[in-house]
Amino acid sequence: MEAAIACTKLEDSAEAGRALGQEVRTGLSGPPDALLVFASPRYAHQDLLQALVSECPVGVLVGASSAGEFARNIQGEGMACALALKSAELRFAAGIGRNLREDPAAAARGLTASFRGMTEQAPHRAALVLTDALAGHAQALLDELTLATVGQYQFFGGGAGDDAQFRRTVVFHGTEVLTDAAVTLEILSPKPLGIGVGHGWEPASPAFRVTKAEGLRLIGLNGLPAVEAFEAHAERLGQTLDRQAPVPFFLQNILGVDTGAGYRLRVPLAIDEAGAVLCAAEVPVGSRVRIMCSTAESTVVAAERATAAALAGLGGHRPKVALFFDCVATRLRLGDAFATELDAVRAQITGVPLVGCNTHGQIARAEGQFEGFHNCTAVVCVLPE
Repeated sequence: MEAAIACTKLEDSAEAGRALGQEVRTGLSGPPDALLVFASPRYAHQDLLQALVSECPVGVLVGASSAGEFARNIQGEGMACALALKSAELRFAAGIGRNLREDPAAAARGLTASFRGMTEQAPHRAALVLTDALAGHAQALLDELTLATVGQYQFFGGGAGDDAQFRRTVVFHGTEVLTDAAVTLEILSPKPLGIGVGHGWEPASPAFRVTKAEGLRLIGLNGLPAVEAFEAHAERLGQTLDRQAPVPFFLQNILGVDTGAGYRLRVPLAIDEAGAVLCAAEVPVGSRVRIMCSTAESTVVAAERATAAALAGLGGHRPKVALFFDCVATRLRLGDAFATELDAVRAQITGVPLVGCNTHGQIARAEGQFEGFHNCTAVVCVLPE
């Protein structure tokens, strides 16, 4: 397999697209079979994509807006990056699922309609999944994808980002720029792909029962307004929770949904006038939750564990290229120390090129990992040579 990574800080969208296409084209022996693109919301995405494919024709292209980008040893905001793949062994197909907000089951059927592995033989089946984060229902989409594929696929990826503005997130399918949709890149391989997941959060509060929730609104905990649990926690810690500007508190104190085998993380974002807490993903009614805490050190260790698990998943095959997704909330919480987390991942895969982005939610469903949609979690996928 051949892999080429491109990255640009050019501000003009068309120029940035041409620069990505030129860099990719010079890194491969011919046109790529598949191209992944992660681009800051500062770009006019359609202009960027059209310029890219004009410069470098490609078999299939998928991608998403992002909330911080990294490629090789470069990391920052306001950039665009791409990963091009060319292989005689791997088979790729791009899928699209629309109307995610209204009908996640139908969106999943739209995605799997493109999956050749449903009818063709392949030792290993996987798919990158990128979703419009603001459409919601990412967990339901992953559940439907798992049912539709009878559990035979590994999934990894994340929710499209917009630098934590939470105004408009988009996904790419060819040169289409889409909202209320999800896209997939199916990867059929004779060798296993390695996928690892990790977070460094621990319970820091008593358990609460979710007594009322609607969509992304967490309304009641133990029969009381949800915000009161966070305010009591802030008082115990001697911290400040400002209802009008709660993000600084929420970045350090997120929710963990007890799965019985660990905690699925959910990031609170805002508080409405009724005292409901608006979260980045749904929190199911009846679930048990705790307020969680973390440190920079535990976050780095979790990313190292995720990378080690991904490498182990290759089954002894040599790694060729790595994809890394982590939450924009992690980047905001760590600040400059986020570079330390990236360095820790790179140290585990010395000599293997790395590309990825900060997302609004992370996706991972693989062997031994069944939760699906995460927040504040490191997801690593390593492709074999």
